[in-house]
Amino acid sequence: MADEPTPLTPSTPATRTAKPVSEALLNDKWDHAISSLLIRSSIGLSFGVVFSVLLFKRRAWPAWVGLGLGAGRAWEEADATFKRGGTPMGRDGLRLVRS
Repeated sequence: MADEPTPLTPSTPATRTAKPVSEALLNDKWDHAISSLLIRSSIGLSFGVVFSVLLFKRRAWPAWVGLGLGAGRAWEEADATFKRGGTPMGRDGLRLVRS
């Protein structure tokens, strides 16, 4: 019996240190801000191109204005989110208020 190999017991995996809640919250806010910037800028650019083709004889400025409006709207939303602090957000971007 001494010659029998002992069965290997699986060792417990090394525990990783979780990110602090504030860092995870900040990462979520940055992810939301960047995705919002990309989406809103491309939607604004798309509307600008459509208006440029339909109304403004294919001028470039409506596309740039649409791009700027979309990026500005995303910037303001991100700025408000970062200034709000650690308040949890709902699905629509509004604060969750519990009574």
